[in-house]
Amino acid sequence: MDKRSEALEEAIAHLTRVVDDLSEVVARQDTEIALLTRRVEALLRAAAEREMDAGGTIPLADQRPPHW
Repeated sequence: MDKRSEALEEAIAHLTRVVDDLSEVVARQDTEIALLTRRVEALLRAAAEREMDAGGTIPLADQRPPHW
């Protein structure tokens, strides 16, 4: 039984390490996704402002497609 419990302890330690590593990856990706989301929103706002300044119409992103 001693070898079996040692093997189980090693497996648990390995799995704990993997979970911790994956948790760090997920946290880092969450931060990166939030940053990229803010950048995309800023780019969309800037494009809409340029579109409004250029023609004074509703930005294309806010218009319904012609087939609607």
